[in-house]
Amino acid sequence: MKIIYEDSELLVIDKPAGIAVHPANGIPSGETILEQLEKRGLKPFIVHRLDKDTSGVLIVAKTAFAKNFLQKQFKERRVKKTYIALVAGRPSHVEAILTYPIARHPKNPLKRAVRASGKPAETHYKTLKKFTNSTLLEVKPTTGRTHQIRVHMAYMGHPIVGDALYGKNDATLNRQFLHATKLEVSHPGGGNRVFESSLPKDLRDYQNNLV
Repeated sequence: MKIIYEDSELLVIDKPAGIAVHPANGIPSGETILEQLEKRGLKPFIVHRLDKDTSGVLIVAKTAFAKNFLQKQFKERRVKKTYIALVAGRPSHVEAILTYPIARHPKNPLKRAVRASGKPAETHYKTLKKFTNSTLLEVKPTTGRTHQIRVHMAYMGHPIVGDALYGKNDATLNRQFLHATKLEVSHPGGGNRVFESSLPKDLRDYQNNLV
C-alpha cells in the first residue's frame, strides 16, 4: 500500500483495487487493509470504506479522538469526496444530481437497489470526456450509501464499466472503472486537508485504448 500522508492522528492510503478494507464473509483472513495495518503494529480505526475493487484515497484514524472527529464529519456530510468513473454508454445529461433512495436488494444480499423505502442518497456527476461506447465522469457523492455510485449509475442505465455486480464483466479490465481521486476533510489538529490519488495504471491503460 502506498502511503499518501501520515501523522500522529491520520493515515491516508492510496488503496489498490482487489483488496477489501474490512473483514467480511468470503474474504480470507489476513487479506484486508485493516489486517495489514494491524500487522504493521498499528491499531487503526476505519472511518469510511471503499469497495474491494475500487481504488484510491482511503483515510484511517490512528487514535480514538481522530476516529470520532472524522466520523462526525462523514455523518454530517462535510467530507468532500471526488471519484472518477467510466460508465457504459452516454448519459442523457452531461451533468446532473441523482437523488434516488437506496436500500438492500430484495433478492440478492450482495447488492443494493433503488427503492422508494430506501435511505436518501445524493450523487453529483459531470461529464469529463465522451467515447464511442462509454463516458468518463467526475462523480461527487454527498451521502455514503453502500455501492451508491454503482447503484445510481446502473439505475440510470449506464453502469460502471467492468462492474460485474451491477453491469457486466470486462475481460480486459477485470474490475470496475471507479477510482476515489480526491478527499477533503477537516484535520483533527485544525485546518482543512486535501488528499489526492491519480488514476492507477490499469485504468489509464484502459482509457488510452478507448476511441
